[in-house]
Amino acid sequence: MPPTARERVRAELTAEITAAARRQLAEVGAAALSLRAVARELGMASSALYRYFPSRDDLLTRLIIDGYDALGAAAEAADDPAAPPRERWLAVCRAVRAWAREHPHEYALLYGSPVPGYAAPRDTVPAASRVGVALGRVLGDAARAGALPDTDGERDPGLVSEEAVAVLGGEHPALDEAVRVRALLAWSALYGTLSFELFGHFAGSVQDADRYFDRAMGELAGLIGL
Repeated sequence: MPPTARERVRAELTAEITAAARRQLAEVGAAALSLRAVARELGMASSALYRYFPSRDDLLTRLIIDGYDALGAAAEAADDPAAPPRERWLAVCRAVRAWAREHPHEYALLYGSPVPGYAAPRDTVPAASRVGVALGRVLGDAARAGALPDTDGERDPGLVSEEAVAVLGGEHPALDEAVRVRALLAWSALYGTLSFELFGHFAGSVQDADRYFDRAMGELAGLIGL
């Protein structure tokens, strides 16, 4: 059933509100995000905006989910299942970097300093996992294709959660706890590398950011057996 006129208007105005909020992120940062300022920019009464987002935290949650979804979509679009596993891994990592460089303020909202007084709800988890799922799909496909080194397949209960196991390729004899720990390390190191680059922490250490990123991601791929 197509959306009603009222639903279309609501969706359009919601999109305008979130676009204005993203502009505020670039200007003042997430901690200073203000519903009143967003309403003022759009020429709306604050009371009208509250019908769409009852609080600043609701608006932040929407921005976070939208950011994770956009980043996840970029990662998924970069993955070519027909390519060799290592190339797939590198393609996903490069897509994540490209998105982060194009959207530094949204990346900072997702992976920068916590916003004082805000705690992200569980609804953000599925969107936040999309990049991990994309990388895990590469890992799982490599395991099923026999492209990973042999392992003992052992589990270490209590070390890696069942949710993380499902994300990082699922259950397979070629995926033991050592591989999963390395995969989690590689996943988190992707964001650590990007944060160092975007927030200026590589100044004086890295001369060619493009080559360094590819080399670092290649080393991480090798660490997990790709």
